[in-house]
Amino acid sequence: MLARARELFLAQGFGPTTIAQIARAAGVSPESVYKNFGGKPGLVRAIQEQSLLGAGGTPAEQRSDLAQLTATDSLALMERLGRFTTEVGPLEAPIMLLIRDAAASGDAAMADLLREVDDARYRRMLHNAQQMKARGLLRPGLSALEAADVMFTCTTSELYETLVMKRGWSAERYGTFIAKTLRANLL
Repeated sequence: MLARARELFLAQGFGPTTIAQIARAAGVSPESVYKNFGGKPGLVRAIQEQSLLGAGGTPAEQRSDLAQLTATDSLALMERLGRFTTEVGPLEAPIMLLIRDAAASGDAAMADLLREVDDARYRRMLHNAQQMKARGLLRPGLSALEAADVMFTCTTSELYETLVMKRGWSAERYGTFIAKTLRANLL
């Protein structure tokens, strides 16, 4: 269901896509969609959460935590964080832009979801920054709050949209840019 819903939402937009279309494309009843996700906002939330897992068996968030806990080299850690953006950006950015656009069109549920997702992303970046600060992996004098703001900015869908979707950068070039930006601002 999520794969079909993702395809339809990204092809048609949030508003025009119907539960009936999603159910038909997924080969299930509309009732199944409602039962499992509660409607379109629930589907979008599940798609966004799935996007954060990245590729592979272990969720990207867990791999990020492990990288931060085991890193002995700050430069290598920034490279790994850049690779995580290469992996997650192509999956998450289009969905975040869908959420943003639906919220901007006046959909209250999507506006709530946008706030929730941004708040969760900031909390995640603060968690990352606090871990790095505690391990001495940040530039001396740089607070965890300042580092979290840099990481929050580097993980915006709008930055991905600008560089990859509008300017035609590859995901790999984007990830390298993020790694260099993190190094320049955090180390």
